[in-house]
Amino acid sequence: MSAAVPISSPGSPVIRRRVGWTAAAVVALLIAVALSLAVGARPTPPSELLDVLLHGGSGTTATVVREMRLPRTLIGLMVGAALAVAGTAMQGLTRNPIADPGILGISQGASVGVVLALTVAGVHSLTDFVWWAFAGAGIAGVAVYAIASRGRGGASPVKLALAGAAINALLVSVIHAILTTHARVLDDFRFWQVGSLAGRKPEIVEQIWPFLLVGMVMVVSVARGLDALALGEDVAKGLGQNVATVRIVGGLGATVLTGVGVAAAGPIAFIGLAVPHIARAIVGSDHRWVLPMAALVGPVMLLVADVVGRVLFPPSEVPSGVMTALIGVPFLITLVRRKAVAA
Repeated sequence: MSAAVPISSPGSPVIRRRVGWTAAAVVALLIAVALSLAVGARPTPPSELLDVLLHGGSGTTATVVREMRLPRTLIGLMVGAALAVAGTAMQGLTRNPIADPGILGISQGASVGVVLALTVAGVHSLTDFVWWAFAGAGIAGVAVYAIASRGRGGASPVKLALAGAAINALLVSVIHAILTTHARVLDDFRFWQVGSLAGRKPEIVEQIWPFLLVGMVMVVSVARGLDALALGEDVAKGLGQNVATVRIVGGLGATVLTGVGVAAAGPIAFIGLAVPHIARAIVGSDHRWVLPMAALVGPVMLLVADVVGRVLFPPSEVPSGVMTALIGVPFLITLVRRKAVAA
């Protein structure tokens, strides 16, 4: 009788299945990138697209691909990965399956930053919005953690959720108060608030990629800690994990990633909520596999939503934030039905 293959062995069925699904996700991401570069008001044939990418090309098609679609696609890749990984980390840290980047008030913090940029500094450029939005997101995240960590028990999942809800309500009130007294900035803010990849410039990619890298490293470094936290704080401590360190490093990493995504493309909904569930359904609950899968599936979902938004009502576009919500609602309904059946 042959010996059983350990689950962590490269030859085990679980590992083979995870590797296979990861490879499939990479292929899906490549297809999504190709569609994002080729599809639009003026579709680009594959031969012309390859010529532009490999040889530079010339003419109107090359200009459209290089100056409009390529930056849009790169930002979609970065934002999708950032929001998906941030959502995965937040669900793990709070042990809350409906947690997303907005639960800690980070998205609203970025919104306050943009409102202040428009009203106080007179900033109207998307490339300048990034810094204000990122600063607002960071301050909001730190404020929520500082409030939740006070008192007995530290920053428990329940206290984090309550502190996030309180900060969210406060920031929404601040935004409305500012906009009602500065109606002239309402149109600019509304364009950013809906969430979109349209009109983004290459400079934004250069601004956000260092923060994306730092946030990813921080979250990935606590992957084992997130697995331990899923078993409860006492069990995590018994397994040798420093719960406070896991929460601080993971929380800061998720805050940085959320700030990157929201600053670059606005508060795009459902990526951070839906993608972690999809990733866990594919590769299981091990965060060493869930985080990379989320980083692949997030951009696929965002880029596909962006492409569908371009072709749905030509020549107009439906913003990516609207399309991800339309895609996310059926997913959430399915999730609720499955949970109800399981219960």
